[in-house]
Amino acid sequence: MYLLGYDIGSSSVKASIVNAETGKCVSSAFFPKSEAEIIAVKQGWAEQRPEQWWEHLKQSTAAVLAESKVNPADIKAIGISYQMHGLVCIDRDHNVLRPAIIWCDSRGVPYGEKAFDELGHEKCLSHLLNSPGNFTATKLKWVKDNEPEVFDRIDKIMLPGDYIAMKLTDRVCTTVSGLSEGMFWDFKNGRIADFLMEYLGFSSSIIPEIVPTFSVQGQVTAHAAAELGLAEGTPVCYRAGDQPNNALSLNVFNPGEIASTAGTSGVVYGVNGEINYDPKSRVNTFAHVNHTNEQTRLGILLCINGTGILNSWVKRTVAPEGISYPAMNDLAAQAPIGSEGVSILPFGNGAERVLQNREIGSSIHGVNFLKHGKQHIVRAAQEGIVFSFQYGIEIMEQMGMDVKKIHAGHANMFLSPLFRETLAGVSGATIELFDTDGSVGAAKGAGIGAGIYKDNNEAFATLDRIEVIEPKEADRQAYRDAYGLWKQRLETILNK
Repeated sequence: MYLLGYDIGSSSVKASIVNAETGKCVSSAFFPKSEAEIIAVKQGWAEQRPEQWWEHLKQSTAAVLAESKVNPADIKAIGISYQMHGLVCIDRDHNVLRPAIIWCDSRGVPYGEKAFDELGHEKCLSHLLNSPGNFTATKLKWVKDNEPEVFDRIDKIMLPGDYIAMKLTDRVCTTVSGLSEGMFWDFKNGRIADFLMEYLGFSSSIIPEIVPTFSVQGQVTAHAAAELGLAEGTPVCYRAGDQPNNALSLNVFNPGEIASTAGTSGVVYGVNGEINYDPKSRVNTFAHVNHTNEQTRLGILLCINGTGILNSWVKRTVAPEGISYPAMNDLAAQAPIGSEGVSILPFGNGAERVLQNREIGSSIHGVNFLKHGKQHIVRAAQEGIVFSFQYGIEIMEQMGMDVKKIHAGHANMFLSPLFRETLAGVSGATIELFDTDGSVGAAKGAGIGAGIYKDNNEAFATLDRIEVIEPKEADRQAYRDAYGLWKQRLETILNK
């Protein structure tokens, strides 16, 4: 018995087949092998053709079926993870009306700012838990104002994962979690955000049918089965945006648990058990995969733009030429906790939402030419990234979260022992590292939705935990002192 998971990213589409009984991935593949095209007609625009996602999904499916030799009839459920905040517009015949406006497109920003001011900050935050911002709703407003002939033909709007589910099943539907990431969900009233829809000039009829995140959301049609080599009738039983799904992949479901990634940029995604928001809108709040009207489970999303990109910059420009990342970690370990007073603010990769959309740039503080060397700079870079995570975690704590445990994939910055120990030390949380990814998580999510697993604990009982990092109590004060100095330097710049 097998499960099939898809991860619809902006760079590629990945498929994984998972043995439902052992929990192990038997085959994975992604296409294209080079990064997928992003159409940028103007500065700040970013679009992709949904039809290309489908083509890449077909290629990935063919590859995993060929490699695994799994009988398609033995695949009992399909799950979908997808790039968040995108806009797909279809007509009554399910034809795509224009390229999808994807997550990194910024044309909705002025619409979001105007709505936030005119509807009122408290109104938006208390109902949407976010400012309308640059999410799906404001992207649709851009289409309405700039492409009225397209807007008039829209029957339904969808997120990227909704589109893929439609192609598989011919059913047009979405989830509360998906609607919340598009700014279409009113948490205060537990329904579609009519007040924002009316303000932007949308009819609620453009919202698809709402289905539970874990449920039979449709079956693979004969046409899709023929295109993909799958069995007709295979149920699609789960879908979620990439960040909630990443948390699911790491078995993060309960209040106080956090999922983190630290690639080029970094994400801290924590689960809150009460409806709350940051009054300064420095983090985003969405419905988590297991949120219901009866059980509040909200995903609080912090993004730091300058994470691995700072570490790679230090490798290229500061560390000895030709050094490997493991050797660079060894070099950093030669400096003590706190880098003897050197602090690096890692905000050199654009405006940071956690800083209220300010762009302060990266900066190095406290260098003594007679005392500090490469090891201090290399360590201060990793510490600065961790401290930016802690800065966001403190916002989450102010919203009612009690951070006790951080789950992460064994990849990117989490490969560094110094990075992991610093994060455990400054946050006081236990860090657990796992071997998993989004497509495998989506497959297991499908297993929950299909009833193959009774709950998330059964689904992730076989999750391969690689390492556990506990905070070292003897070092806690040193980490607190280093973070305090870093935070003081950050706030000096922010208060200018």
